[in-house]
Amino acid sequence: MTNRIKEFRAKHNLTQAELAQKVNVRRETIVFLEKNKYNPSLKLAYDLSCVFSVTIEELFIFEKK
Repeated sequence: MTNRIKEFRAKHNLTQAELAQKVNVRRETIVFLEKNKYNPSLKLAYDLSCVFSVTIEELFIFEKK
């Protein structure tokens, strides 16, 4: 699974810290998400998609094997 968090964060002019505060996680969590080193919980994925007003499917790319 990959994601477009960094892309959407840039479009919304948010820092990692600002995004982290909006979804109630640490900045490091956003760093790991952007590097695809962490898979978020469903709640976090939902919260992130709400911040950017997109669907979870638009924010996260699920690759079929």
